[in-house]
Amino acid sequence: MFEVSFHTFAKIKHKTAFSLSLRCILCILMRKDDVQKAITKHLKRSVLGFLPVLSWLPRYSLRDNALGDLTSGISVGIMHLPLGLAYALLAGTPPVYGLYTSFYPTLVYFFFGTSKHISIGPFAVTSLMVGIVTETLAPNSNYMTLNGTNGTAVLDSTALYNDRVRIASSLTVLCGIFQFAMGLLQVGFIATYLSDPLVRGYTTGASIQVVLSQLSNTFGISTLLYTGPLSQIYVNICRKLPLTNIGAVVITLVALVVLITVKELNTCFAKKLPAPIPIELIVIIFATIISYYSNLNGLYKVAVVGQIPKGLLAPRNPDISLWGSVAGSAFSLAIVGYAISISLGKTFGLKYGYKVDSNQELIALGLCNTAGGFFQCHFITPSLARSLLQETTGGKTQVTGIVSAVVLLIIILEIGPLFQQLPKAVLACIIYVNMKGMFMQFSDIPALWKSNKVDLMVWLVTLVSVVLLNLDIGLAVSVGFSILTVIFRTQLPRYSILGQVPGTELYLEMDAYEEVKEIPGIIIFRSSTTIYYTNAELYLDALQEKTGIDVGKLLNQKKKREDKQMRLAKKEEKKAKKESTGEGEREMGESSSQNTHTIILDLSRASFIDTVTVKTLRNVCVCVWGGSFCVVEQLSIAGFFCESIPKSCLFATVHDAVLHKPQQAPPQHESQFPWRGCNKLLVTVYYNMVA
Repeated sequence: MFEVSFHTFAKIKHKTAFSLSLRCILCILMRKDDVQKAITKHLKRSVLGFLPVLSWLPRYSLRDNALGDLTSGISVGIMHLPLGLAYALLAGTPPVYGLYTSFYPTLVYFFFGTSKHISIGPFAVTSLMVGIVTETLAPNSNYMTLNGTNGTAVLDSTALYNDRVRIASSLTVLCGIFQFAMGLLQVGFIATYLSDPLVRGYTTGASIQVVLSQLSNTFGISTLLYTGPLSQIYVNICRKLPLTNIGAVVITLVALVVLITVKELNTCFAKKLPAPIPIELIVIIFATIISYYSNLNGLYKVAVVGQIPKGLLAPRNPDISLWGSVAGSAFSLAIVGYAISISLGKTFGLKYGYKVDSNQELIALGLCNTAGGFFQCHFITPSLARSLLQETTGGKTQVTGIVSAVVLLIIILEIGPLFQQLPKAVLACIIYVNMKGMFMQFSDIPALWKSNKVDLMVWLVTLVSVVLLNLDIGLAVSVGFSILTVIFRTQLPRYSILGQVPGTELYLEMDAYEEVKEIPGIIIFRSSTTIYYTNAELYLDALQEKTGIDVGKLLNQKKKREDKQMRLAKKEEKKAKKESTGEGEREMGESSSQNTHTIILDLSRASFIDTVTVKTLRNVCVCVWGGSFCVVEQLSIAGFFCESIPKSCLFATVHDAVLHKPQQAPPQHESQFPWRGCNKLLVTVYYNMVA
């Protein structure tokens, strides 16, 4: 940046600290304009990267985008009402906090997010993960008090929900801090360790838990959330089935029939309808009216939403003392939420031709959760149902989020208290119906069976571990199993002998292609993956099996020859060399196949090497004569090349190695080596030469 001709300072002779400082000051003064331009450019780039709204909002086209964003924002805002109320039940908080969770983070994402189509807010899977934490730290049993009148146990719901809101908001702030820190550290790549089969299996298993957790609202009984083995929830439900509320069951059946029917009509007539019918909103309106005028709560003991206060809440500091006990859950929640967000964001970005910045998305989600946690919200991430609605109704930019936030603000300030008599069974039905997309992922099983059985194993293990264990442990187990599949696939690769397609320079596996022919006298051996410490010995065994080379026997023979040469060298040095050479050739010939004179090791698929690989190849090449693979520089540093293993037998293609004549002298200058400029190379082993 500070390029200066040093002859300007020729008169400054003394290289003291003062003179060096003076030089720096003069440099800055002489290039002041350049420095200011560079700093301004860097600052502008940093600000625009941190606040993407400053880059796209000034170019916002009202004519092209305003109508679509307005229509979509109203539709998504209306959908936030039933989903926000429903997902708050999963999080173990009062339903109104689901509306807060839909409102505050949406405003923050408008400024910091890079995806134009995802809808930020509560999501079933992550809400359940929050609910498991709140249920574990604040179980119902801790808030039971004795009724002074008849001595029965009564739940202190006010204290219970106050503590659960405090736990949920503190957990959310910690999740946001984790996500924000990962974004600043540029570790957005961490989501790549969650493969698509893993994420789909995880969300499918979590959806099963979501359904199980809502059975209590469906049957009108009080049970604990799913926090342990699978049998626990069945035992809880079966014990209390005699207490089933018939009114809640009837409401559930009617609501399910209406919701499923209209949802299917929306799907069938999607192209003819300007916007999907907001059936969730219609159902909760009619259910609330019926519940209010029929007094379902008073006469039939049907559980309802309860008090919904009017207005917004003041921010409150999180309870930092809880962070130690929720740190593991917070990290898992942060990773799962980010994986869902970036997968949805990149799907829409690829479809509409714009880039979604992985690290900036982490920062945006972190700020959404951190800010939301201070306003007593629970964890947020994009919802598939809302995002699809936002796309299908014409949403084109993040302005859709602002419009939906305005709709939510009106609901919170004025309309919210009208839904106090809404039965919780209706919210459970809304959750069931919106899980359809997750359960459709069971169709992955036959598709993966045909395409990739290892991915199918990852999918099934993830599903089973999430269902049988809880969500946190299930995620850890599934990630560990996924990593093990990668290790096993590299440790147990496919070894094959290649042949030539007649009349071409193509070399393919002889077992897989009938037209491929073997080259007389030449064996081409290939591994399907890189060689490193876990599979180096297996590679050597496969090489010996496929080619007939017994490396251990050859090493022993070589050692015997060296010992014999040392004894004979004291008497007749020249004569001993000729005899040992002849004997070595005979012994090698006996170990090799009758007609094979050359073995080519095709290691072009290797992406790295380690010291075990170098030693393994050296053992092979010391016995005969060989070369290198992959990155030649790494082998050079490792001391692989020597007088007996020159670089002259490195080749860029299999065909070059086949055409090479062993009797040719190696090049005298490194510039003549055929490997120069190549990353994927070959090892050629010659039987008719002495090490």
